Amino acid sequence: MNTNVVPSWVPPYVIPFFSLSYPTDPPLKTDSFHNSQYFGTGWLDICTIVGLIAAMAILRDLVRLYVFEPFALWKLSKDLRAKKLAVSKNGGPWSPSLKAKLVSNGVASGHQSNGDVHEVTFTAVEKRRMHRSVLRFAEQGWALLCYSFQCGFGFYVHHNFPTKMLFPGEGIWSRYPHYPLPGPVKFYYLNETAFYIHGIFVLTAEARRKDHIQMVAHHVIAITLMFLSYAWNFTRIGCLIMVLMDVCDVLLPVAKMIKYMGGSLSCDIVFGLFMVGWFITRHILFTLAIVSTYVDAPHYLPFKWDSVGGHYLTYNVYIGFIVLMSLLQVRSISSL
Repeated sequence: MNTNVVPSWVPPYVIPFFSLSYPTDPPLKTDSFHNSQYFGTGWLDICTIVGLIAAMAILRDLVRLYVFEPFALWKLSKDLRAKKLAVSKNGGPWSPSLKAKLVSNGVASGHQSNGDVHEVTFTAVEKRRMHRSVLRFAEQGWALLCYSFQCGFGFYVHHNFPTKMLFPGEGIWSRYPHYPLPGPVKFYYLNETAFYIHGIFVLTAEARRKDHIQMVAHHVIAITLMFLSYAWNFTRIGCLIMVLMDVCDVLLPVAKMIKYMGGSLSCDIVFGLFMVGWFITRHILFTLAIVSTYVDAPHYLPFKWDSVGGHYLTYNVYIGFIVLMSLLQVRSISSL
């Protein structure tokens, strides 16, 4: 356990839940993160994942309830009220609900026109629609925060690897096994795994959408790939794939948030940018990552199982990774 980062009064059994376990000496010769602390891997890493999931659950509720939902309610109420008052000002008909008494919850306001005060309230249908949009906006706001952090940290990790480019494969496969792990790489892996597991919980808790099964399948395949690549020291290709998976997902929640706020043209523009990024990252660069695994892995690495030396590339492992990556690609194509 990493006891040097916590006060001495903290119970030892709590430490693995909010710190990285298995601190160790760095390799004799490092090719990245030269000044970082290095870590091994083990079952205590599950505790770190559990701690990260708990933190995400708390943060999700906090930002939804106290940031995104209040903002969305204020914005939607303001826009709908302005729309109704514009109808009144232009001589449009008033429905009975618009003549009702001013509601006391701050969702309505008055408008002076020709000496008469018109009091604006919202119908039950309008409130239901607004409530749904508020919830969806808050959900996508949380997704935007998470994907932005994951994407930014992923670029930081990948930038510090020997090759600054996504390809060629030598920088990904050479000097395998990449063990022990620099602290930022270990945190990135565990945080990404926690995010995807938390995503399954969120998908189960939220109202089911049309692509519910496909999204759960995508998360399960991604978690399996992350777990196996982490346990078997294929973290370089794993970091690359995680960056490719996250980079275009930053734009999708932005497009949905604009949609829930009533934007049309802006939503279409952002969604168009998302589709371009989706095609480049998920269907060109990710395909190249699969090709690199198929071609470069056996070129740079021998097929053998050496648990003492941390070398876990056998032919069956090699085929298994290609199959899982191909399934992830098929899932991406089927979602278009």
